[in-house]
Amino acid sequence: MATRTIGLEQARKQLPQLAESAHSGMGSLLTKHGKPYAAIVGPELLLKSRRKQSFLALRGTGKGLWGKSPAQKIADLREEWTK
Repeated sequence: MATRTIGLEQARKQLPQLAESAHSGMGSLLTKHGKPYAAIVGPELLLKSRRKQSFLALRGTGKGLWGKSPAQKIADLREEWTK
């Protein structure tokens, strides 16, 4: 997707044109005091980034979080609540 950079104040004045450009496939990066602030992009890009991920994609992300014995760690946590 092609992108152009435009100041926030100028973008405010040109919002309808920027929205039309985004719909046509040309996004706009809005800047405030020369720093990236926001973006106007077409819906296909936004929806593409929100696609659903399988729960299995998270497998292994907590490896080592529970120490050497996850069962013991859970038992310790349960015991903590009974005190």
